[in-house]
Amino acid sequence: MGTLFGYRLAEHNDVTLLEVQSGIVDAVRCEGLQLDDGPARRVAISGSARELFNAQVLFVFVRTTDTLRALRPFVGNLDPACAIVSLQTGIGNADAVKATLGGSVAVVVGATTESAQTIGPGRARPFENGTTIVGPAGASPDVCARVAQLLADAGIKATVAYDIRSHLWGKLIATAAINPVAALLGRPNRVIVEDSNARELARSLAGEAAGVAAALRIALPYSDPWTYVRTIVEQTADLRNSLLYDLEHGAETEIDHLNGAVVAAARRVGVAAPYNDAVTRLIRARSASVEKS
Repeated sequence: MGTLFGYRLAEHNDVTLLEVQSGIVDAVRCEGLQLDDGPARRVAISGSARELFNAQVLFVFVRTTDTLRALRPFVGNLDPACAIVSLQTGIGNADAVKATLGGSVAVVVGATTESAQTIGPGRARPFENGTTIVGPAGASPDVCARVAQLLADAGIKATVAYDIRSHLWGKLIATAAINPVAALLGRPNRVIVEDSNARELARSLAGEAAGVAAALRIALPYSDPWTYVRTIVEQTADLRNSLLYDLEHGAETEIDHLNGAVVAAARRVGVAAPYNDAVTRLIRARSASVEKS
C-alpha cells in the first residue's frame, strides 16, 4: 500500500518513503516506484526517520502491530501542523498514534478499498480502483479536507466523512469476514465465493460483526454487510491478503485488531461473537505453530 499510494502521490508531490529493509531502500533509489510494468516514478527513500521530520503530511501504512515502533522516532520532531494519516487495517489506530505522538497531534483516519500486491522491491500490482474515506481523529475539518484533496489530485477517489466510525467499522466487517477465512485456507480472496463452506463462514462473520456494530449504535455505510463483502471479494479476487502473507512468513498478525477487535467490542456491550472468537483463536494458534516450526 505504501508503494501504491507513494507512486500516485509522487506525480504531483515530493514523496519520501521510510523503509527499514536496506535491500528495498537500494532498489527504490535505483529504480524508483513502479506499478505493474508502467513507468517508474522517482521518490526519495531513507532508512532514517530524520529525513521525514519536515513532512507536511505523514501517511502510516505499517501493520497495526508496528505503529508504536514506527512512530517512536518522530516523537518531538514533527512540525505541529503535520497531519498524521492512518489508512491502516482494523480499528484503534488513532489511539496508537496518539499514544506515541501525543494527544494533540492532527490525526486523520480513514478506510480504503484500494489494494495492491507486492511483486518486488518498490513494485506493486494494483487491483480494481477503490475508494478512500477519511475523517477526523484529532485533526480539524480543514485538515481532513486538505488530505482528501491531496489524494484526489493523485487520482485516488477520496471523500471526507465527519462520523468516520461508520466507515471504519464498515471496512472492519469486510476485512474480518474475508481475511481470516482466506488465510486459514491458504488461498486468494476468491475462495470466499468459490467454496460454499468458506462463503457461509464469511457470511456468519460479517453478520455477527454487524450485530456488534448495531449494539454499539454505529450506523454502517451499507444496508447489507454480505453484499458489501462480496463486492470487496470481487475487487480483490486474486489478492493473497495481508493476514495470509503474515502467516506464510511467520510474522505477527493483525488478528487482534480485526476479529479480535470485534470480540473485544462485543464483550463491552454484552453480546456474543462466537464466530469471530473462533477464527481469532484459530489464527493465533496457526501463527504460534508457524513460529515453532
